[in-house]
This record gives sequence, C-alpha cells and structure tokens, in this order.
Amino acid sequence: MSLVLYGAPLSPFVRKADIVLREKGLEFESDPVNIMPMPDWFKAISPARRIPVLRNKAISEEGTLGTIPDSSAICAYLERLQPEPSVYPSDPYLYGRAVWLEEYADTVLASPMGMGIFRPIFFNLMQKKEPDLDTARKTWNEDLPPIFDYLEGELAGDQGSNGFLAGDSISVADAAVMSMLVQIELVAGVPDVSRWPLLVGFFEQMAARPSVQPTYAICKKIATKQFDLNA
Repeated sequence: MSLVLYGAPLSPFVRKADIVLREKGLEFESDPVNIMPMPDWFKAISPARRIPVLRNKAISEEGTLGTIPDSSAICAYLERLQPEPSVYPSDPYLYGRAVWLEEYADTVLASPMGMGIFRPIFFNLMQKKEPDLDTARKTWNEDLPPIFDYLEGELAGDQGSNGFLAGDSISVADAAVMSMLVQIELVAGVPDVSRWPLLVGFFEQMAARPSVQPTYAICKKIATKQFDLNA
C-alpha cells in the first residue's frame, strides 16, 4: 500500500480526501495524527500546520518528498494519479462550478460550522466543559440558514442533476459539501427538511454511498461515545 492519509477522523478536510480516495477505488492507509500538540515530524510535512497530508510511499517514505498537504491539493493530485472515475466534470463550466463549490464548502461553510457549531459543542465536551449552546444556537439560527439557502438553490438549479451539485455524477463539490454537513449533523442534526428538502435529500443520498459510510461510521461512533460520557 503506497498511499497514506495523515489526519484525524473528525476533520472534515480529512473526510473529503478520504471520500475521494474511496470513490476512485484507491487503496490507502489512514494514519491518525494527534494535532494538539502537533508532532514535529508532521510539522515538517505540513507547512500550513493543517491536516490532512497525503504521502505516496512509492515516491518517498520519509521527508517532504512524496507528500502533498491540503485537501484540495490532494484531491487534484488523486485526479491525475487515477483519472477514472473522475471527480472533476469534463465540461468546462461544470468543472469550474465544482471547484467553486468545493472552495465554498471549505471556507464559507467551514467557518461557522467549525467555530460556531462543532467547536463550541464537541470541543467543549472533549475538554470536560459545558457546551456553549448560546453560540451554537446563534450560528444555527442566524449564520447557517443563508448558506443552506444557497446550497438548496444550487441543488434546485439545472447545473446539477440526480441530486449532485455539478453534473450528473459525484464530484469533488459533493465530497466537500457532504464532509461539512457531516460535521454539523454529528452535533446538531440535519437542517430542517421542511425548509431545505433538497439539501437534506443530498445528505441522505451521500450518506448512503460506500465511499462515505466508513468515515461517517467512525465519526458517529466517536461522537456517540463522547456524548454518552457527558450525558
């Protein structure tokens, strides 16, 4: 096995790379990294001090050679490493759309999801603190609805089909958006189906994919254990 994905199971960015690896049918090893504190050996291969990092041991088994940091760079590399099945649409417009929606998920959705929902609840519980429900409720009620509205509208448009965001098959956009939605679902549940039916349908469709189930199951197990310990 030549590919190693370094990271933590609960990271949505690790999850995105994991999904793409599985969609492409690539064999890989998951190597968990405790990033608090981040070990020196990992700092050396992650200049931005972030996860994930992918290593291709066929290139090098140590040092920076053979490593690629950042989930978006990893997904782009995997597309060239194994072009089929593709996770980037061949149509130029849909290609740009997929890259944009990946960026939207990684930035616009990731910020309130992480700092406003996941960290105030889950991180506090991990540190044996009371969850910051005021921050979480404000984020859920004020910050996330416009984002959900946008994604609902994109799913309703004619750019995608079959419940996907960019074309009629799964793309990096779907992997990125789903990875963030999982993070929200773990601590707060899915969005209101009566207001965002297409987005909830998208989540359910993606959750059923074989490429999503392994990492989702691990995260659900971790989250359930954490909430049980603090019940």
